[in-house]
Amino acid sequence: MKTLIGIIAAAALAVSAPLATARDFRSADVHPADYPTVEAVKFLGKQLATASGGKLGVKVFPNGALGSEKDTIEQLKIGALDMMRINSSPLNNFVPETVALCLPFVFRDTQHMRNVLDGPIGDEILAAMEPAGLIGLAYYDSGARSIYTVKAPIKSLADVKGLKIRVQQSDLWVGMIESLGANPTPMPYGEVYTALKTGLVDAAENNWPSYESSRHFEAAKFYNVTEHSLAPEVLVMSKKVWDTLSKEDQAMIRKAAKESVPVMRKLWDEREQASRKTVEAAGVQVVTIANKQEFVDAMKPVYAKFAGDDKLQSLVKRIQATK
Repeated sequence: MKTLIGIIAAAALAVSAPLATARDFRSADVHPADYPTVEAVKFLGKQLATASGGKLGVKVFPNGALGSEKDTIEQLKIGALDMMRINSSPLNNFVPETVALCLPFVFRDTQHMRNVLDGPIGDEILAAMEPAGLIGLAYYDSGARSIYTVKAPIKSLADVKGLKIRVQQSDLWVGMIESLGANPTPMPYGEVYTALKTGLVDAAENNWPSYESSRHFEAAKFYNVTEHSLAPEVLVMSKKVWDTLSKEDQAMIRKAAKESVPVMRKLWDEREQASRKTVEAAGVQVVTIANKQEFVDAMKPVYAKFAGDDKLQSLVKRIQATK
């Protein structure tokens, strides 16, 4: 009911606002209005409005105004929503190729990830989204995800055993946390703060900007730098909506989406540093993992379980071979 009310209210707001263009595509994001992904899609909208002479634009609905990622991806597939920013993990059930992007430690670092996504592998995975009713437009950074805890720091793998850790609603994410000997608790992003505060979970995992902007640091004061995943965000559009557009309009949207990527990356790099400074000033203890290799080794079985077929194995090898 809460989600339905939010959708109705957001739609009413969009209708009541004066339209700056002939067609404003509605784009959803669960992150706050000043988050790098939201700002990047706003930039995309401005580029599109300029390129189309005011014919096309984008209106972003941040803060989960249109529902959780699980809700909005379903809206997108049926054409009830035009566009959204989504983490690659919820796409795993629709687009098997995205599993390769979400595997633990598959990317060596941020630059390696960007090199992969900017090349043929990234293009192939975006194209693979079309049979699922999605048009992949661009990748955005989501940073290195680490585990943050409420009661005590994580200094070794043994400290993770038995912890109730919130994860995304993804079988792969459940499998990753289980491989560490912890108890995964899938739940929507918007429920995590309360879950940490009330003790429903002992920990969660995310990047610096999300940890800071969601205020999770108020409940979980130990940020343990596991950096187990660099799974990117993806900007996707509804194929049902896409198919109603002219080739010219489609080309303008793709161009504007690509132009938003370097803008997002610059904003992301700045926000990542600022977020870390903010939470450290608030008393967060940043914990360096002395032996990260034991986390890498513990998570290796995840590859066989979730990327065991020949196609995914080949994709993973190509990712790892990318310079």
